[in-house]
Amino acid sequence: MSKLALFDTHTHFDVEDFDVDREVLAYQAKAVGVERLILIGFQQQRFAALIQTQHFLNQLHQAPQSYLAPGLHPFYIEQHEQQHLAELEHILNHEDCVAIGEIGLDTFLKQHKQPAMLQKQKDFFAAQIELAQQFDKPILLHIRKSHADVLAMLKRHHFKLGGIAHAFSGGVEEAKAFIQLGFKIGVTGQITNPNAKKLINVVQAIGAEHLVLETDCPDMTPLCCQTSHEHRTRNTPANLPYVLEGLAQQLNIAPEKLAAMLWENTLQALHLPF
Repeated sequence: MSKLALFDTHTHFDVEDFDVDREVLAYQAKAVGVERLILIGFQQQRFAALIQTQHFLNQLHQAPQSYLAPGLHPFYIEQHEQQHLAELEHILNHEDCVAIGEIGLDTFLKQHKQPAMLQKQKDFFAAQIELAQQFDKPILLHIRKSHADVLAMLKRHHFKLGGIAHAFSGGVEEAKAFIQLGFKIGVTGQITNPNAKKLINVVQAIGAEHLVLETDCPDMTPLCCQTSHEHRTRNTPANLPYVLEGLAQQLNIAPEKLAAMLWENTLQALHLPF
């Protein structure tokens, strides 16, 4: 595949999985056309590493430009404390952040559906929506088994800054509802799996103008990059062209043309200059 300008809108490139070879992988990503990537927050204890990784990547000459999106992920709700919101606000005040993420609601696990735990998720989500409004930032949404609740909260807060619905797992009508609120739909390596019929249906129904690319590395490895002898093949930003290729096939659009559209979509979603 020819080299195209690509933007990885969702990475956890700061986590320990990449400590041994992060620099090499950054060069590999740039070499295949990944010009920019976002480092996404999920826990307060990872904030320092998130910032350190961003500063490290941005002093490399042949690496993607790296952006910060700190946030408190709903899946780790048991570990979040009020003080962590104050630390998040401190980062937003002192670092150049492109968005707040990943934030939202997750009721995949039974314990996260319990009233007290779900309410805590909603409280932290609400607080981070308010921070996004305070700092005029888009948000990067994590939503599992809770699309209706997330939509209801965004409407209740009159959230108008948009962002990205990451690793979208909802249906067509839900995707349209997020688009109506100014969000782009994040597409991962799942699009390379012929069995991901729900996602394929969504991207074909809404069209390229509402989509962005992401690896969600080290997770969501494209099918072609998975190896059968490994329990979980580590995903990296260098695999983003395979996500583009899979999406181009499903939309029947030339990868070159699609890449240019997705780049513009991303800049729009993140309020970055064209």
